[in-house]
Amino acid sequence: MQEAELHDLSDDADYAASQQQGSASMMRCDTGKRSSSSEPEGAEIVYLKDNVTIHPTQFASERISGRLKLIKQGSSLFMTWIPYKGQSTNVRLSEKDRNLYTIRAVPFADVKSIRRHTPTLGWQYIIVVLSSGLAFPPLYFYNGGVREFLATVKQHVFLVRSGEDANVFLVNDFRNPLQRTLSSLELPRAVSIASVPSTPVSVGESTSHENEGGTDVGVRVGSASIPQYNGRQRQKLFRETHTNGFGPFERRNTNQSALDYSHQPSDDDEEVPVQSPVAPDPLEFDKLSLVWGKPRQPPLGLEEWTTFLDSEGRVVDSNALRKRIFYGGVEHKLRKEVWAILLGYHTYESTYAEREYQRSIKKTEYKTIKNQWQSISPEQAKRFTKFRERKGLIEKDVVRTDSSLTFYDGDDNPNVNLLGDILLTYSFYNFDLGYCQGMSDLLSPILFVVEDESESFWCFVALMERLGPNFNRDQNGMHSQLFALSKLVELLDSPLHNYFKQNDCLNYFFCFRWILIQFKRELEYEKTMRLWEVLWTHYLSEHLLLYVCVAILKHYRGKIIGDEMDFDTLLKFINELSGQIDLDAILRDAEALCICAGENGAACIPPGTPPSLPVDNGLFYSQQDEVL
Repeated sequence: MQEAELHDLSDDADYAASQQQGSASMMRCDTGKRSSSSEPEGAEIVYLKDNVTIHPTQFASERISGRLKLIKQGSSLFMTWIPYKGQSTNVRLSEKDRNLYTIRAVPFADVKSIRRHTPTLGWQYIIVVLSSGLAFPPLYFYNGGVREFLATVKQHVFLVRSGEDANVFLVNDFRNPLQRTLSSLELPRAVSIASVPSTPVSVGESTSHENEGGTDVGVRVGSASIPQYNGRQRQKLFRETHTNGFGPFERRNTNQSALDYSHQPSDDDEEVPVQSPVAPDPLEFDKLSLVWGKPRQPPLGLEEWTTFLDSEGRVVDSNALRKRIFYGGVEHKLRKEVWAILLGYHTYESTYAEREYQRSIKKTEYKTIKNQWQSISPEQAKRFTKFRERKGLIEKDVVRTDSSLTFYDGDDNPNVNLLGDILLTYSFYNFDLGYCQGMSDLLSPILFVVEDESESFWCFVALMERLGPNFNRDQNGMHSQLFALSKLVELLDSPLHNYFKQNDCLNYFFCFRWILIQFKRELEYEKTMRLWEVLWTHYLSEHLLLYVCVAILKHYRGKIIGDEMDFDTLLKFINELSGQIDLDAILRDAEALCICAGENGAACIPPGTPPSLPVDNGLFYSQQDEVL
C-alpha cells in the first residue's frame, strides 16, 4: 500500500535522497531476480526493494533509508538491509550510528517469524523475528512491496500463516515466550500481542555500508546480534570482515564468548547429569582497577537545597545539584519543587517568579485540554468509540493502582479520581499515544508527591517525553532497551550472557517489567521514588536503569547459573525478587558498572533509546492506535 496523504514526505531529506538513489536500481531489477558480478559466485538476488526505512526515533529527520534484498544461494535464502551511503540530514546520526542498524547476512534458517503491519493510514512495515528471540527494528516500506516480499520468501522457504494472528507468518515452529512473560507480569494490556512484535530489537553490526547502486555484501561473522547457525553456508556466501575498534576489555569478552559457544554440546551428544561449576564473574579479576560506587549519602534537605539557589531561585550549578541528588536523593518535603526541575517541567535557570508564572499559564492550558473530554455529551460518547474504550480502561486501572496506600485507598477516593482525570486528559493531549496499562504506575508517585492536578499532569507529560516510546505500538522503545541490556550483559559478564544464550533467555523478557515501569513493582514506594529521582538526574548516564538491571542480574548470577534456570524458572525467580532488592547496594554496583563500561557501554546503546530526551522539534510520526 502507498503511504497515506497524512504523511507528507516532501520535507524528508532522507526519503528524497533514497528516491534519487533507488530509482535507477529499481529499473534494473524489474523482475525482482538478477545475478550480479558484485555478489559471490552462485548467489542470486531474488528480491530487491529501495526506500525501505528504519525509524530509530520518532523524529522524521532521523529516519534511515536503505535497500532490502533477498539473496538465494543453493538451497539457502538470506536477507540484507543496507543503509544508503552519505545520508547526512541529521548531524547527530553519524555513519557509525547508521551502521549500527545494518542488517547483514541473516539466513532464513535463523528466522522464526515475520510480522506484517498494514495500517489503514500510514506506511506498511514488517518485523523480522529471529529464532533467538531477538528481532530487527521495523522495516517501513514507503513505496509498498510487503506483499511481494512475503510472496518471494514463500517461494524459497516454508512459510505458513499463524492460526492465532493472520498478520504473523511462521518460518519455524516456536513457542511465544512474551505471552508467558506478560501474563506473569500481571500487565495484560501493557503490550498487545496481536499488534506488537514479540521480541526486542536486534541490530546488525557493521563497518561498511551500501553505496549508490552498489552492492556490498560484507558481513561480520560472529556478531553477537545474529545467531550463529548455518555458519558454513554463510561463510560461502559472505566474506568475513573484522573491525579493530575494540578495546582490550571488549576484545577479551568477544574471545571468551566465542570460546564458550564452541563448547556447547551437539544434539547428538548424550546428556550426562553433571553439576557444572558456575563460570567466574569476569569483573572479579578487575577489582583492583575498577572504581567502585561511592557510599550513598543522606537525602538532600531544605537547608542544603537553598545553597544551590541564588537569591531569585535559579540553580547556580546544575551539575553539582544533579550529582548531590544522584548520591542521596531528595527529602520528601522537597520533592514537589525538585522533581519539576529534574523532569524538565521547570528549567534550572528559571526564577521563583518565572516558575510561578509558568504554573499559572499551564494551569489554564490544562483546563482547556481537560474540557475537551469533559464537554463530550452522552450522545457524542455513543459515537466516539475510542473515547469510551480509553475511558473504560483508565477507570478499571486506576482503582487497582497502589490501592494499599492510604493516599489512594477507599471507595470514591478523590485522589483516584484525579489519577483517572489526568490520564484521560493526557490521552487527549497525546492522542496518538493515548493510554496504555502501566501509565497509571508512572503517574501515581508524581500525584502522590505533587498533590496538584495541573502540576502533576505537566510533570507526567515531561516524564512521558522520555518514556513514551516504551508504550509505542511498535514497541521500539522497549526493543531498543532490551537489546541494549543484552549487549551490556555481554560486555560486562560474558559467561552470564552465554548462559542466557544457551538456555533461550537471550530475549531478556524477564526484565520487561523492570524497564517498562521503572522498577515500580519491585521496590517499596519510598525506594521507588528514590530510584526515580536518581535516574532523572542523568548524572553518569541517561541509561543508568540498564546498569541497574545488569547489577541485579550479576548479583544473582551464581544462583541463576548454579540452579540451571531455564526461561520459565528465571522469570518466576525474577518476579519473586519484588521487595527483596537492596536499592543502595544495587545503585553502588550500577555506578561501578557504568564507570567500568565507559565508552564501550555507551556504544552498546542505540541512539534514541529511551529515556533519551528529544533535542529538536521534529514531528512525531503517527502510529495507528488500537485499544489494547
